[in-house]
Amino acid sequence: MTDRKTQLAANLAKVEDRIAAACAAAGRGRDEVTLIVVTKTYPASDVRILSELGVRHVAENKDQDAAPKAAECSDLPLVWHFVGQLQTNKVRSVVRYADVVQSVDRSRLVTALSKEAARVGREVGCLIQVALDAEEGAREERGGVGPGGIEELADLVADSPGLRLDGLMTVAPLAGPYAGRRRAAFERLMDLSTHLRRAHPAANMVSAGMSADLEEAVAVGATHVRVGTAVLGVRPRLG
Repeated sequence: MTDRKTQLAANLAKVEDRIAAACAAAGRGRDEVTLIVVTKTYPASDVRILSELGVRHVAENKDQDAAPKAAECSDLPLVWHFVGQLQTNKVRSVVRYADVVQSVDRSRLVTALSKEAARVGREVGCLIQVALDAEEGAREERGGVGPGGIEELADLVADSPGLRLDGLMTVAPLAGPYAGRRRAAFERLMDLSTHLRRAHPAANMVSAGMSADLEEAVAVGATHVRVGTAVLGVRPRLG
């Protein structure tokens, strides 16, 4: 193996061990948790290596980086997740490659995604991004809708052609009542997921947990964890 493949294989094995241990501690099967490797800022060559190592889910947060990378890796058996704040003027591009958009947080975005997905004949999975440090119904700086806005947005996704309501996503907040309380934040997301599934039983995906806190997310029931640094290494500072 090349040096980079050896490095990624070792990092991936460590993350897999962490997920397996967290699942065992929570009394869950390893197959209940899907690893999404966040490949933002890393080249398509790394995505190709990850695919060779068995990774099937990758995530990007900027269309200008993701679109060419996805095109270069279009021959690979990958599920592409878009996890960044998505502006409506980028929807046409994102719908071409994203299988799941995890950052749905406003009705205008739902409308744009539906229009484009229907136009090109694709079905795009959608997660409602929940901002646990937002006012009820408001959006915080990193995007997301407050807990009070989930139901209305979820109903809109479910009723929109070309879209599939898959569940909820959050990032452990840096401010508000859940700051520094990652497990409590993820428990709150699980409660919100339980409520959502009463109206939308198939929307059972819960995306939570990253390199630093995947164990807390797995412990409370997250179905997907988004890991970048622990697999790919520390990203260089920009600027």
